[in-house]
Amino acid sequence: MNVKELKEMIALMNENGLVEIEIEREGLRIRLKKAGGSGAPEITQESYIVHAPQNVPSAASAAAVAKEAEAAAAKSKYLEIKAPMVGTFYRAPAPDAPAFVEKGAMIEPGQVVCIIEAMKLMNEIKSEVKGKVVDITVENAQPVEFGHVLFLIEPA
Repeated sequence: MNVKELKEMIALMNENGLVEIEIEREGLRIRLKKAGGSGAPEITQESYIVHAPQNVPSAASAAAVAKEAEAAAAKSKYLEIKAPMVGTFYRAPAPDAPAFVEKGAMIEPGQVVCIIEAMKLMNEIKSEVKGKVVDITVENAQPVEFGHVLFLIEPA
């Protein structure tokens, strides 16, 4: 995590009136929390290491691990559109309106793919990539966290 990313998180907090935000990535957890009334975020950092269990895997669990690795490899060929904020995910601009995108649809950079409601504000989420929507990983009206994968896109 670099200074630029921290400044972007602080700006996100200020823009959306957030008091606290916590982000976990690659074994590093960062928590930004505004102190008492000063308005300046307080930054704490926690690093941790996850140790693998020491038991020897059975043939069945080895097959399951291989299958998971295969699925992860297939998933890695897709681009991800992630939630840039905490809020409620909506696929359409209104309950009776058609969804912005459907599974299998082609999308272009700048195209609105969904809305995330945060603090009574509707924020349009736009695609930054061109490709085909392979999967929509979130149900309509479901809460999402910062960094939550919303769409898997096959690059075009």
